[in-house]
Amino acid sequence: MADRGQYVAYTFYRADPAWRRLPIDERTAGKDAFAETVEAFAPRFEHLRAYSCTGVRADCDFFLWKISEHYELLGELGAALNATPLAGWLETPYSYLATTKASQYTSARKARKITPRHSPYLVVYPFVKTRPWYALPFEQRQSAMDEHVRIGSEFASIHNHTTYSFGIDDQEFMTAFECDEPADFMHLMLTLRETEASSYTERDTPIFVGQLMDIRAVLDVLDGAASRVEA
Repeated sequence: MADRGQYVAYTFYRADPAWRRLPIDERTAGKDAFAETVEAFAPRFEHLRAYSCTGVRADCDFFLWKISEHYELLGELGAALNATPLAGWLETPYSYLATTKASQYTSARKARKITPRHSPYLVVYPFVKTRPWYALPFEQRQSAMDEHVRIGSEFASIHNHTTYSFGIDDQEFMTAFECDEPADFMHLMLTLRETEASSYTERDTPIFVGQLMDIRAVLDVLDGAASRVEA
């Protein structure tokens, strides 16, 4: 039996602008219930983190990065969050699922455990390779991936967490990179565009840049509560 590894999921949320017109007390109660649910589930996950995209993308405001060995826990959290008042005002424009496994391009026999660091930013995107990539001789693919890894290692402040979605979601991989500065990741991607492996990329969008925050801080950004000046 294959090593089960971890389930790694990303759920993105967008708040209905009409929610911001609700009374402050009602918004606060909704945010509290949502945050309390995330906080209650956090000890049951290996990792459960919140990231803000507010002010960066028009199609989502924040996302949750969820890591657990238990698939059913993802559904339990989703159901619990749906029971909160805020959920009635949230859309889920994107949601991704992946798992860990040992890479065929390394000597590892077991899946590498995803252990997030505490970098301030996380860049996430789904990734699909073209079918001709899989028709290449393994030695050619290995050489291309060796080049890819070598270039990535030159960017020491960027940490890669690649996971696999074959057969369980619409993409083939979910790629997540923790970094200290989003511009650093841009320079890495620009450099990787020149590699052989990059020529076999079919899709690597949409791309999300999230700022790591406490869930309550993430929710307070939604209606500007953290910036509000009381009269």
